[in-house]
Amino acid sequence: MNDLIIVFCTFPDLGKARETGTALVESQLAACVNLIPAVESIYRWEGKVETAAEVLAVFKTTAGAWTRLESRLRELHPYDVPEIVALKPEQVSEGYARWVGESVV
Repeated sequence: MNDLIIVFCTFPDLGKARETGTALVESQLAACVNLIPAVESIYRWEGKVETAAEVLAVFKTTAGAWTRLESRLRELHPYDVPEIVALKPEQVSEGYARWVGESVV
């Protein structure tokens, strides 16, 4: 069964992204996190268009761990309104989905 979800979250710097990603993998809320540095974000905040250099973290977890992962991610995140977006992939290789399921509690 494919229970895998992919969660995207941006961070202000690599250190905070790495610290948060490590904490979520160590606590088995995520099986894996990919950190993608040098992302430029353009967004509207408090009525103004802003730009910022950020790091994109891509977490692999399960639908069953989603609520706990989201809660812990909010606790660890430095932003007032962190970007936390979860997507359910339509297709996932069976072995990878099984590994994620076995890695997350």
